Amino acid sequence: MDIFDRLRDARGPDWQGYVAHPFVDALGDGSLPIAAFKTYLIQDYLFLIQFARAHALAVYKSRRLADMRAAAKGVTAILERELDLHLTYCRGWGLDPEAVEKMPEHRATTAYTRYVIDVGFSGDLLDLHVALAPCIIGYYEIATGLAVRPGALLAANPYAGWISEYAGEGYSQVATAARTHLEALADRFMAPARFDEVAEIFGTACRLEADFWEMGWQSA
Repeated sequence: MDIFDRLRDARGPDWQGYVAHPFVDALGDGSLPIAAFKTYLIQDYLFLIQFARAHALAVYKSRRLADMRAAAKGVTAILERELDLHLTYCRGWGLDPEAVEKMPEHRATTAYTRYVIDVGFSGDLLDLHVALAPCIIGYYEIATGLAVRPGALLAANPYAGWISEYAGEGYSQVATAARTHLEALADRFMAPARFDEVAEIFGTACRLEADFWEMGWQSA
C-alpha cells in the first residue's frame, strides 16, 4: 500500500464520513436538490481561491526545484484555468459569475481552507500535501465510485457532467500525479514514528471535507 492507502485505512471512519456523505450519494442518483448544488458550486469557487494560496505556500515550503515546479503548476492551473472554467460551469447552472465572486465564504469553506494553510505554515511540505490529499485525490475516488452506479452517467442525472469531469482521464492524471508526489514526500520526510501525527492531519481534513458537503446539504 502507498501512503494514501495507509492514511485512508488508518482514518477509515473519517474517510467514509466524507466519501459516503448523503450529498455524495445524492449526486450519484440525481436526487440532490438543485439549491444544494448551487450553494456547493459557489463555495467551491471560493474554495479554489484559497487552494491557490495553499499551492503558493507549497512553493515557499519546497526545498527542491521539482517540488517548487509542481506547486507552481498547481497555482497556475487554478488561477489561469480552473477558476474561469468554474465560473463558466456556474453560468450553466444559472449563477451569475459576478455574483459568485462577491459571495462571502461559508464557515465550512473557511474552516477547511484555513486549516490546510495553517498546517502548511506550521508543518512541512508533507503535512501540507496530506491536508490537500482528501480534496485532490478524494474527488477522483468519489467520482469513480459514483460513475459505476447504475444511471449515474445518464442524461437524466443532472450531475452526470460533474461525475464525468472528476472521473475522467484529465482529472485522473491530476489525482495520480498528486498521489505519486505524496508518496515521494512520505519517502523523504516521514519516519515511522510520525505516522499517527500525519494520519491525524488526514483525518481532520476528511472531517472538514464532510462538513463542506454538509454545508451544501443543509442549504436546500
